Amino acid sequence: MIDLTPVQLAQLHAAVFKASRAWSEEEMRSLLSSPHVLVAGTEHGFAMGRVIGDEAELLTIVVHPDQQGRGIGRTLLTSFEDEAKSRGARLAYLEVAADNEPARAMYITSGWSESGRRTGYYTRQTGSPVDAILLAKHLPLREPSEK
Repeated sequence: MIDLTPVQLAQLHAAVFKASRAWSEEEMRSLLSSPHVLVAGTEHGFAMGRVIGDEAELLTIVVHPDQQGRGIGRTLLTSFEDEAKSRGARLAYLEVAADNEPARAMYITSGWSESGRRTGYYTRQTGSPVDAILLAKHLPLREPSEK
């Protein structure tokens, strides 16, 4: 994983979220100023979340469109989960657009479960609003290694 600047984060976010409002450089900078926020990044994407107490929230995960379908998103998701666990999180949450089938499939096959729905949550530049699917995952403690 590598460190990404707010400019790089905003550029990647804009490349992925063309149908909705991408996060700006200032929004990225503001998020990064929090000690609760974590970022797992590569040159092709990143996962950003926050951990407060024993709960984690995946705020966003992006993989550049030219690099999607290569397992980068799953690697970023695993890195987010591992870092959240190392910070004490035992339960994680996220929301995903109902029309984002590839992401939903990745989350479900990674052990996330649907926990709710927000009707018409995501606005689109064209077309009707899209529901947000809420997902949750228990982050179990790692078993101690046998010596």
